[in-house]
Amino acid sequence: MNQNKGKFSFLIRLWFTAKMAAHGIISNTLRSFLTILGVAIGVASVVSLMGIGEGARQSVVEQFESLGSNVIEIKAQHSSVEFEPEFAEELVERVQGLEMTTPVLNTSATMKWRRARGSVDIVGVNSHFHKIRDMELLSGNFFTELHVKQRSPVAVLGYNMGIGLMNGRNPVGQSFTLEGQTYRIVGVLEQKGAGKAEDIDDKIIIPYTSALKIAEKRTVDQIWGKATSKEEADLVVVQLGRIFKRKLGLDQTAPTGGNGEEGAVAEVAEAGVYYDYYYDYYDEPTQPQIPNSGEDLITITSLNQLVQEADKANRVMTLLLGGIAAVSLLVGGLGIMNIMLVAVTERTEEIGLRRAIGAKQSDLLLQFILEALYLSAIGAIAGTALGIWSLSLFERYGFSTAVNFQAIEIATIVALCSGLLFGVYPAISASSLPPVQALKRQ
Repeated sequence: MNQNKGKFSFLIRLWFTAKMAAHGIISNTLRSFLTILGVAIGVASVVSLMGIGEGARQSVVEQFESLGSNVIEIKAQHSSVEFEPEFAEELVERVQGLEMTTPVLNTSATMKWRRARGSVDIVGVNSHFHKIRDMELLSGNFFTELHVKQRSPVAVLGYNMGIGLMNGRNPVGQSFTLEGQTYRIVGVLEQKGAGKAEDIDDKIIIPYTSALKIAEKRTVDQIWGKATSKEEADLVVVQLGRIFKRKLGLDQTAPTGGNGEEGAVAEVAEAGVYYDYYYDYYDEPTQPQIPNSGEDLITITSLNQLVQEADKANRVMTLLLGGIAAVSLLVGGLGIMNIMLVAVTERTEEIGLRRAIGAKQSDLLLQFILEALYLSAIGAIAGTALGIWSLSLFERYGFSTAVNFQAIEIATIVALCSGLLFGVYPAISASSLPPVQALKRQ
């Protein structure tokens, strides 16, 4: 029975203490508003800056992911080194875990559509391209391997190209000309979005055999492949690295098939990788110009790794932005302590009277701590709303933003903790004030 009375008495004291704390805030409206404003600005800064950082992170990651999953890119970095297109299929047979590949040739051509004429970007690939890059077709079909072998004049249009030709109507089955040759549209890709998938929405995809003819070339400078899984992608990169290192003559432990640079070039030719300067078709064969060993001839990149690295880098940037914004939360906490100390000084009469009529030291301690928590909680709520609103404002002006719920959670917890921390000292000062001294000060 006594225990129940004790609990009831505690709840009553807690209720009235909470009401006194609320009354202390309401009775000093301007001072409380300025304190809440300081906390709100701090929370809003954290929420908005970390939201901008998170939006930038997601935007970069989405751009890489739009290129496809488990994709391996082999790219010649020197103008004198390129690949035979057939070498792409050979790599599938030689490298375990490599599911499919395609040679890639980027070029441009003059396109004529009805009475309109202009330059367009062309991508020459094989029939596996859309599978490697995880692209879906909006209408029609992708061209087949037979189209590639026969150099058929067929084309698949990017989304913007397909929609723009006939003002939204399906262009599949229509024809246009590239460099004077008529091409038939067999499909239209689904939309990827601005800046994604290397702006594939604004390009025309044709068989690489036809693209080589347009570009007047026999080799390509890129090969794209797809690994069977995320785990296999890293192993595929290692295997490809060994193949090209040996075939380019950069592996000193591997047999070169000859002496010096001549042996290296022989190995390169066997690998389907050719130096442009090796043959002079009008004169006798000349010595190839092999670049310095310090320069990368070929880069082999797993897009999965690029996504992970971009994600890590942007997370660090987001945390730095959040750390900078968190300084304003510290300022808001100091503002709470300052206001509470002023409140203790101004309310010595109230403190003395409460102590004189039986208020415990713990009641006064709890009252001032609750006042600090009220201020910080209201500031956190207002700051969260202000931060989310500011994100929508930034997005309206072209920034990539995202509401980071973790940032909201952290900012709210920090605001409440700072309110509690900076409110403890004023609360102790108020509760430890003897009632006789408090009354004498008036």
